[in-house]
Amino acid sequence: MWVTIFATAMGFLETSVVVYLRALLYPHGFTFPFVSIPPTLAVTEILREAATMIMLLGAAVLAGRNATTRFAWFLYAFAIWDIFYYVFLKLLLNWPESWMTWDILFLIPLAWIGPVISPVIISITMIIFAAMIIHFDAHHAHKTNIKLNFKELTLLVAGSVILIVAFTWDYGAFILEHYRLSAVFAVPSADLMALSFQYIPRTFNWILFWLAEIIILGGIGMFWKRMKKVLSTK
Repeated sequence: MWVTIFATAMGFLETSVVVYLRALLYPHGFTFPFVSIPPTLAVTEILREAATMIMLLGAAVLAGRNATTRFAWFLYAFAIWDIFYYVFLKLLLNWPESWMTWDILFLIPLAWIGPVISPVIISITMIIFAAMIIHFDAHHAHKTNIKLNFKELTLLVAGSVILIVAFTWDYGAFILEHYRLSAVFAVPSADLMALSFQYIPRTFNWILFWLAEIIILGGIGMFWKRMKKVLSTK
């Protein structure tokens, strides 16, 4: 209950920051391309995102009793935070207009862009997986050690990496239209920031997104099947 309350409150905190930023930067409503912002504000926003992850991780560490359950509680807290972020935005700003409205999801290590429905789908997947781990640990930890094996972890990591590629695909392609990959890291950050102010989302890579989701669900399914088999024999 307290993890849920904490993550929901974090969702409102995230929403309030966005409300303030949009009042300052997008007084007529948020839309692409990005407006020009001071470098200090951009750096602060990136650090705030990192701080949010640390806070959610801290709650998970306190709630879990071992590495596996702490991982599960982090997934759960992250998903609740993300979902309620959109719930509160809808209540306060009547935004997003639809499930397919484009949004900026993260800025680390570069801009993650996607329709609102995409992070919600991922959040629901995370809640299901977290609930599965927490359930097995709560009811069957006395029978066996509840943890992910190498194959399951490999599928989850591979799916997550593909997800990151899917979310950064369109923005990355936009950058590479102006700079060669070998030269991107040598470009001054001020030039990249100036270029980002011209970016307007064009297409979301649904093929990579659903491939990643299938791989992740495959890992979750393998974990569920293995745990049911192990528990049925004990």
